[in-house]
Amino acid sequence: MIPSVLPTYSRAPLHFVKGEGSWLVEEDGRRFLDLGSGIAVNALGHAHPALVKALTDQAQNLWHVSNLYEIPQQQALADKLVASSFADTVFFTNSGTEACELAVKMARKYWYEKGQPEKTDIIAFSGSFHGRSSAGIAAAGSEKMVKGFGPLLPGFKHLEWRDMAGLEAAIDDNTAAVLIEPVQGEGGIRPLPDDELKALRALCDDKGCLLILDEVQCGMGRTGRLFAHEWAGITPDIMMVAKGIGGGFPLGAVLATEEAASGMTVGTHGSTYGGNPLGCAVGCAVMDHVADPEFLAEVNRKAGFLRQKLEGLVAAHPEVFEEVRGSGLMIGLKCKVAPADLVKAGYNALVITVPAADNVVRLLPALTISDDEIAEAVTRLDLAAASLEAA
Repeated sequence: MIPSVLPTYSRAPLHFVKGEGSWLVEEDGRRFLDLGSGIAVNALGHAHPALVKALTDQAQNLWHVSNLYEIPQQQALADKLVASSFADTVFFTNSGTEACELAVKMARKYWYEKGQPEKTDIIAFSGSFHGRSSAGIAAAGSEKMVKGFGPLLPGFKHLEWRDMAGLEAAIDDNTAAVLIEPVQGEGGIRPLPDDELKALRALCDDKGCLLILDEVQCGMGRTGRLFAHEWAGITPDIMMVAKGIGGGFPLGAVLATEEAASGMTVGTHGSTYGGNPLGCAVGCAVMDHVADPEFLAEVNRKAGFLRQKLEGLVAAHPEVFEEVRGSGLMIGLKCKVAPADLVKAGYNALVITVPAADNVVRLLPALTISDDEIAEAVTRLDLAAASLEAA
């Protein structure tokens, strides 16, 4: 008999009932140090006082009215995002998946309105993850994502990660945009070097196509800048964000320049829940923290401390680990063992990590994690690695 919850997840046998900062409490009372943050969602940790206050204050006044009316909280969050980014305009969604759908529509509609309706192709890369909608899986293109879900949405080309020569050859008169994550998350914490991101921006300009960045996982302070592309000193035309923007409340957004968004006029897109008062009130509170230069400086300092500790961990367990990679507090431990085994050993050591592709385990702690918690996390990872060696 099928369970009442559709069985599409392989869940760990853990039942968390409370979260406090970087900690999760299991129903049996065990306290786990959370290095997953709900897959980079809980940017300010669990139950951050500012987010709790923003949510409860708003909940006592107004939850939802739909986008038939003006929403002051939505306007406030859009203004904060525009003031802190390349963007001129923002559309709010409920998730990164929905943000991907709009980003694809926006790019294609832009060229349609420019009198070039043939420009519909989107170029994406191996190892990418852009959500599980029809556009998202077509963009990723991997067998794991698309098998059994055909016919796929047409108009996507796929290249190997970092194949700049192949990209230049692949862009043609039908290319609407290039879609890429500055740091691949699900693909195994693979950062695109700054010089290659700069070259990609220049290539899109030279060839006359749009650049779409997926910063759903690597954005919102995760790499030590508000957005990861800032390290390269470039700007996209369209950008997808989600996860950390809501600090745990379902929220996403598409940010765009006025030019790139010019085709999206009244009636061309919509969302019932997107940008509702509850979500945007929380999003404003998140932005007040993660857009603060002093906060981001602390993220970078902590990232350096964590990286140093992890390099020592890798050196101490050469049979378990191969290398440390990533950017900011978006770290990958490349493993010589199965990532699932390390994640499971972590459960026994009361530390939460997240598996990824390319034999990598992800560490995505709250941006508010303390130095003492970082040290304790590495101690627990050391115990997990030792248990695998002993086995």
